[in-house]
Amino acid sequence: MKIGIVGLGLIGGSLGLDLRSLGHQVLGVSRSQQTCRRAIERGAVDDASVDIALMARAEVVFVCTPIEAIAPTILQLKTHLSPSAIITDVGSVKMLVVTAVKDLWHNFVPGHPMAGSAESGIEAAQNNLFVGRPYAIATTQTTPEDASEVIEEIARSLSAKIIKCSPSLHDRAVALISHLPVMTSASLIETCMQESDEAAIALAKQLASSGFRDTSRVGGGNPELGVMMAQYNRQELLRALDAYRQQIDRSIDYIKREDWAALKELLQQTQLSRPQFLKKTDCDPSSSGQKSLK
Repeated sequence: MKIGIVGLGLIGGSLGLDLRSLGHQVLGVSRSQQTCRRAIERGAVDDASVDIALMARAEVVFVCTPIEAIAPTILQLKTHLSPSAIITDVGSVKMLVVTAVKDLWHNFVPGHPMAGSAESGIEAAQNNLFVGRPYAIATTQTTPEDASEVIEEIARSLSAKIIKCSPSLHDRAVALISHLPVMTSASLIETCMQESDEAAIALAKQLASSGFRDTSRVGGGNPELGVMMAQYNRQELLRALDAYRQQIDRSIDYIKREDWAALKELLQQTQLSRPQFLKKTDCDPSSSGQKSLK
């Protein structure tokens, strides 16, 4: 299959590496000629160009641009693609994308692979990035079933875990487990940096270990991506932040009142609840299981 990728960063580059290893011909488009050359050198694409007309040869196109550029990119693709071509995206917000794209391309399948790292760009691209990771297919009533099946099959070939859901439910869920953690993690880092005792913050930097590393990772990621999460999933993120603030206030109240029994009960509940959110990442990499959320 001839597969196009617009946007050769971490996700687009990693897709290219895996898809080529599976025997597909991969065509890439980037705004940077240097990125195009590097993508070819790394084996992420067979051919690459800054000219989106290269996508005319593609049967399926993955749009791996920032969220705000997805609809404009599809508008550009319209003049080059065959009407039978399938377009999908990898954006972390779905309702806004679906609304913007619905009148631009009939064979559009909203997608979101839940994979990534703190690094970005073509140099961060890696093989097997999607193995065992959830891959949301957020279809609507107007999404062609045959087009969706093609994208699902590609995701399955990457050993990703397919999860079907609606765009609105997707956005509410990722606000809780992806967008909220970025904001709270960033707040953790900023709280540390606002410490007025220079000796204390100097020692904190020396003592910081796995706990701080794990809880601060997403807050130290791509700032532009964090802003886009807030901008394009604003309502659901605000809902999640309000709920989080209530929980922080609850913990503050327990500590102020020295209600250690209540605090212990809360921590016991969270200890039991956390594994429920991690089971999906512990799947067998060879599994091609699918879950559906309605």
